[in-house]
Amino acid sequence: METPEKQLFGTNGVRGIIGEQMNPELVMKIGMALGSMRKGRIGVGRDTRTSGPALSRAMIAGLLATGCDVVDLGVLPTPAVQYLVREHFDAGAVITASHNPPEYNGVKIIEGDGTEMDDNETICLEGHLFGEDFTLSGWEAMGSLTSSPEMIYEYINAVAGYWKDINADGMTVVADPGSGPACESTPRILTKMGCRVITINGMMDGTFPGRMPEPTPEGLQPLSELVRETGAAFGVAHDGDADRAVFVDETGQYLEENEQFALVERFICSATPGIVVTPVSTSLLAERIAEETGSVVEYTRVGSISVARRMLALAEEGKTVVFGGEGNGGLILPGHQHCRDGAMTAATMVALLKSSGKTLSELRATLPPHAMLKDKIYTDSPKELLKMAEKTFSGENPDLTDGVRVNRQGMWALLRPSGTEPFMRLYVEAETEEEAGAFRDEIKRIISP
Repeated sequence: METPEKQLFGTNGVRGIIGEQMNPELVMKIGMALGSMRKGRIGVGRDTRTSGPALSRAMIAGLLATGCDVVDLGVLPTPAVQYLVREHFDAGAVITASHNPPEYNGVKIIEGDGTEMDDNETICLEGHLFGEDFTLSGWEAMGSLTSSPEMIYEYINAVAGYWKDINADGMTVVADPGSGPACESTPRILTKMGCRVITINGMMDGTFPGRMPEPTPEGLQPLSELVRETGAAFGVAHDGDADRAVFVDETGQYLEENEQFALVERFICSATPGIVVTPVSTSLLAERIAEETGSVVEYTRVGSISVARRMLALAEEGKTVVFGGEGNGGLILPGHQHCRDGAMTAATMVALLKSSGKTLSELRATLPPHAMLKDKIYTDSPKELLKMAEKTFSGENPDLTDGVRVNRQGMWALLRPSGTEPFMRLYVEAETEEEAGAFRDEIKRIISP
């Protein structure tokens, strides 16, 4: 008997184009499904997208219809919702399409511990949704609705106070919230830490007029220019729901996300060695920094929820879990909360630079050499290609945690199917571009249809 798979939800929630795959009726039914599974007090937030008000009201309507008491948290980052849910609610929902373009929107479901709903519970939720198996309340048991947008300040104070021994007076930072929900929170957090904060794309606007919600090196050129012009220590940019952060150094150079992961890992693990949890798609830099700091890396499937759940499970076993996250700018500091948090990542960069006394470009120069390539192999038969790869590389002890990862001395390659599109993702890393390119070409010759 095959294990059930998710049909609607992907790695991080459900997303679609407004008026096509995504509409208020679907979101209301997701709300009714969630409310049928998680009775109690539910927090609902959203990002800045133009479709947000319609979809958040639909979510609230579905939850109220099942008898849940709902608190509308307003516009705020996804990690802020997760923090507040952990502290005050039985579950939560965020209306967001994260890094997707403005015509998209979606839903992320948050459990009472602040983590995203896992695959098994999501499959159960989809069962309620597709079967329209809703536990609706009568007139006498309808849920209540309150609005509490001020709760975000509890999150702001928690992040700003995390590195309480760090005094950032005199440090200039340029923040690019990308017209998203961190327009207020990230500048406030950095200012509370003592930074002088300059913003770009700092007005909430669901049309994202300055750049797209995905922070790319090309889209962040204005940020880089502003960093150079102002003499800032660094620039930080968020994706569409601010659970990730990416950086440019003081010269305006984009900091590749795996390098960001490695620098923060070194900072954390040098103070407290322990277990670092990250997906199989993360750079070998993670292992090299772990070895340098007396720590170890444990790999998971791709997706922040897999990382967060494994971190929690290891902690329950009494293990010292000090850091986690993904090589895409989504970092997890377990002393704060078990989810990706872009504002906490920005705050940690302030602490890292102040503690080291070095510039970001100087710190990056201390990392081991590496080159990572990403490619796509279009196919309608991803399972067959994975089987072929597993068989072809069987003599190299392939890692089957998520897709097929082939590990060689000083290099690795990962093949895994996209969750939403008809192609395989191919990641290859080696010490040089030439080695990585040769390994990539070898794999593509063998398995390309």
